[in-house]
Amino acid sequence: MPTEKQIRKILDEILIPGTTGSLIKFDLVRRVTVSDGKANISLVSTALNPETQGWLGATVPEFVKRLPGVVDVEVSFEEAECKDINEIGRVIAVMSGKGGVGKSLVTGLTALSLARHGHEVGILDADITGPSIPMMFGVSARPVGSETGILPVLSRAGIKIMSTNLLLPREDDAVIWRGPLIGKVINQYWEDVLWGKLDYLIVDLPPGTADAPLTVMQSLPLAGVIIVFTPQRLTAMVVRKAVRMARESMHIPILGVVENMSYLLLPETGKRLDIFGESRASDMAKATEAPLLAQIPIDPELARLCDDGEIERYNSDVMNSFGDALIQAVAATAR
Repeated sequence: MPTEKQIRKILDEILIPGTTGSLIKFDLVRRVTVSDGKANISLVSTALNPETQGWLGATVPEFVKRLPGVVDVEVSFEEAECKDINEIGRVIAVMSGKGGVGKSLVTGLTALSLARHGHEVGILDADITGPSIPMMFGVSARPVGSETGILPVLSRAGIKIMSTNLLLPREDDAVIWRGPLIGKVINQYWEDVLWGKLDYLIVDLPPGTADAPLTVMQSLPLAGVIIVFTPQRLTAMVVRKAVRMARESMHIPILGVVENMSYLLLPETGKRLDIFGESRASDMAKATEAPLLAQIPIDPELARLCDDGEIERYNSDVMNSFGDALIQAVAATAR
């Protein structure tokens, strides 16, 4: 007689139509029982249209009957809201005081680092008017769903991604929305997307301290914030505004700071060149009373991979140490 574990393993082979994710990956399997050769499988219908439910009702028995000892399979569907299914461990926001500092890049590297540490990770792209996460990860498929919810798009490494750019007719269409509408969309990405079980949900905030960051900080249960900056004095000044917003106004802990575009290593000599001036990493860490998580250099290889939608292929010593420092920072905040 097959076990529940064996049945769940074979259900992991069934991909939801229009996606690259399985029933298991999207946490759509509610219960599995086996008795006297009959398997009873209860699925949730959230984000599944009637056609998809019908297809699953026919396909699941075909797959499960491959297991020795299974003579009959009954598939049922239960209604549930996304909030009843989603189990998200920690929500981390990545923010900056101004644009152009590589905040989305750090968001991508954060998600990738956590995934490489064996965690289930998702990215909520809250930078509604300037979304760049899909291009960076090479995802372009439109999310599928129904009136009950939306399924995020999976990256090649299995990171769940939800971004406005995935919903637009063309990726270069402009999103010209006012603040209240942007805030509503961000809340929908939190409440109406079937994230399932995640260890971490990384939120890519738009720059500044206006409506969208405020919506995230007021509406989402943030475990902490990562602050991104570059070496310029102007950037450091503006970033301090974001720090005050998060810590003093919203009482959200700063997990750490990341200095992006920190330096360039000359390929011929290996000499470090501070293109944007002397590093302010230590000063920012002291000012925020938070650990320095990484100093990310200007790396042409990283830029090329992002342009090609292959950020998940990036690897470096800086990347590895960033992941270790991030895990330590999260653990320290959780104490």
